[in-house]
Amino acid sequence: MTLLRFVTTKTDSLDWVLLVPALLLSFLGLMTMSSFTGQDPFLVRQLVWIALGVLVFVGANTVDWRFLRRSAVAAWLYGILIIPMVLLIIVGHSVMGAKSWVAIGSFGIEPVEYVKLALIIALAKYFSRRHIEIRNIRHVFVSGAYGAIVAVLVALQPDFGGAIIIFLIWFGMILFSGISRKHVLTVIAVGTVAFLGLWFFGFHQYQKDRIKTFINPTGDIHGIGYNAYQATIAFGSGQLLGKGIGYGTQSKLRFLPEYQTDFIFAAFAEEWGFVGILIVCTLFGVIFFQILHIAARGATNFETLFAIGVLSYLAAHFILHAGINMGILPVTGTTIPFMSYGGSHMMAEYLSLGMLSGMRKYGRAAHRDLLEKEFSGGYDR
Repeated sequence: MTLLRFVTTKTDSLDWVLLVPALLLSFLGLMTMSSFTGQDPFLVRQLVWIALGVLVFVGANTVDWRFLRRSAVAAWLYGILIIPMVLLIIVGHSVMGAKSWVAIGSFGIEPVEYVKLALIIALAKYFSRRHIEIRNIRHVFVSGAYGAIVAVLVALQPDFGGAIIIFLIWFGMILFSGISRKHVLTVIAVGTVAFLGLWFFGFHQYQKDRIKTFINPTGDIHGIGYNAYQATIAFGSGQLLGKGIGYGTQSKLRFLPEYQTDFIFAAFAEEWGFVGILIVCTLFGVIFFQILHIAARGATNFETLFAIGVLSYLAAHFILHAGINMGILPVTGTTIPFMSYGGSHMMAEYLSLGMLSGMRKYGRAAHRDLLEKEFSGGYDR
């Protein structure tokens, strides 16, 4: 009875509106992976990652995350997780052209997935402490430096898609931080200049070719445009109801590359059709609206901004991945949350939702004294 009471107490506090759609998305991705071959190496592994993800969600839900409001904690998390990013550039081994993975035995960990969460925490703390004076443009550039450090390290791997995600996390959070419209325009102008600088001095030729393919996807369908072209065919061939689970010819016959990660949305669309796409969009919509609900009821500005950061993080991945798979954005190797194969991003995504679920519990009883303590620096000790 004691064990039953403990389990009941823990499950009652879970935010099921976050967990259930995420689980459904994970199993939709799992069904898409399992439909290709009888000896699919991804199926069992992904089942393990999903199970671990749920455990991470439940564990994160039990934590009192208010300790993150301390500036020292946010700074240490950000600094410590930056270290492996630097080491990857210096001594990392290249896998499929990018130094993104830290090998631990037969497993690989992608540090950038957890650095994204550390960046969200650091920015949430920075903006929450300066909410009143946020209209001063210097805070745009100081906060931008937090994101730029990570974005540059990711771009040097090179992982252009990851760098875009980092920028969109920062940009999404700064839009909700109280910045004025003229400063938003300034940010856009600075971003444009930065892009031009990367184009002429930073991008590799294959990255430039990918962007050129965005303008004319069918210009080189046997070369750099092959992946985008095959994804477009797979996506469109699903029509209204799809070809059925296991009957996706573009994916099953391996014309569609990286079907389990970068192009799983196209593989799913081929088998499930427009109806399946609506289901996926609805599930993501439920998650996004629930995150907004949690943000609106945050105990302090820190919780609100953290929720906005997680929303920016997940939405950026979803929009970029879907756009790439539909052929309207350049191919940048971006996963879709909860559906794409992989442990690092799956753990980080379930962790972020679990943290929001934990924050929701004390967000209901927010008091003015918490806000006063937030702005007075009471959590900096």
